[in-house]
Amino acid sequence: MLEQFMDYSLRIMPGILLLIMAYLLLPKQTVEARLFILVLGFILIRDAMTPLGFWKLGATGQTVWLRFLDDGWLLVTLGMMSLILTFSIVVTNKPLLNLLFWCGKGKAASVFAGMLGALIVVLPFALIYSFIDLEERGGAVPPYVLLPLLFMALAGNFMEEVLFRGYLQGYFERISGPMKAAVISAILFATGHIFLALTVTDIGGPILLFTLYEGIVCAYVRMKYGILPSTLTHGLAIFTLASGLI
Repeated sequence: MLEQFMDYSLRIMPGILLLIMAYLLLPKQTVEARLFILVLGFILIRDAMTPLGFWKLGATGQTVWLRFLDDGWLLVTLGMMSLILTFSIVVTNKPLLNLLFWCGKGKAASVFAGMLGALIVVLPFALIYSFIDLEERGGAVPPYVLLPLLFMALAGNFMEEVLFRGYLQGYFERISGPMKAAVISAILFATGHIFLALTVTDIGGPILLFTLYEGIVCAYVRMKYGILPSTLTHGLAIFTLASGLI
């Protein structure tokens, strides 16, 4: 596990250092450039996982499936790294805190909305998967991996939600209104998967359609209930699709 994590860290380090240098040199008032660098850094961190085998994506009958590696400790480590990076980003970008809408006033309603959003994302795939043999869409997942996978799905996608549904959607809400900002956020979210779909893998359109659909659902949940419920939507959806439980 340690060797894999070190290989991963060394692979992304040159790019991360360049992004940090560029970020530190930016004038404080250049909000758009800062957001661009933060998102670009996330894309680097996520897409570097693919060639190292941390996760595997495929498409059967034009339907996307995904699986993470069967190493619970590595999944927990990646999830913890994501949480640390996310909190570091939030703490070091205090001028951007006003863009972050964390949660609605009704906590129970927010949790329910997050879970309902995950169901809306997953339901079409559950129906399609019922016609595809499990071995043709990644195979079974060992039970001992499920809890680490759940943690990784929630913690890992928390960073993605803070960046896309937090900063980007919050930024565009200020200049274009909530609904248009949600649409922009969803499209930018799918755009952030172009390299994963077309160069890192050769899956293409199915990944972009899936991420656009998921992005629309998460953006709506964020618009109404906040980042934490949209993280619940995103994380639970990814966990369900990657767990082999459907």
